[in-house]
Amino acid sequence: MSFLEKDYREIITKAVCGKGKKFTQETHSVTPSHRPTSILGCWVINHLYNAKKKSEDAVEVNGTFDINIWYSYNDNTKTEVVTERVTYCDIVPLSIKDDHCISDEYDVICKVTQQPNCLECKIAGKGHKINVDIEREFLIQVIGETKIYVRVDHKGPDNDDDDDDVWDFAVTDDELDSVNPDFVESKSKD
Repeated sequence: MSFLEKDYREIITKAVCGKGKKFTQETHSVTPSHRPTSILGCWVINHLYNAKKKSEDAVEVNGTFDINIWYSYNDNTKTEVVTERVTYCDIVPLSIKDDHCISDEYDVICKVTQQPNCLECKIAGKGHKINVDIEREFLIQVIGETKIYVRVDHKGPDNDDDDDDVWDFAVTDDELDSVNPDFVESKSKD
């Protein structure tokens, strides 16, 4: 240490020691039970996920969501909804890392900045399949134990600028006149 040890203290604390962000866009192919004529709507629902530290440089996010596609068939005379469960595994690289963590145990905070969302839903595969373009984005923070150094102020009460003597706490005559001497009643013993 280049500074005097008596002037500093080491404090062990939890702090953000890694950050990462990942945007994913992918296409899922869904096969409905009937040959679709047109797409009437597409929703992504029931998103569940969890995150864990995979390596020194990355966090793994595993999750699932449901794609619901409302489509017409039989020359737009009937409709149906097809649902498909999608599972995914996103590896989020840590773009910011603090190599000074003192423990191998980490907490991972994973925030969804973009829930899985349908960008486009279209009929494909010569009319037998439906392709759905989905986007999602995660922001990751890795919390670990680290040391910080804090400078200690060695000024005593005689050198302290915030000493009570600086403040004017003198009691004025007007304040003394308003003091009730019978404020505390004495109890006599019988």
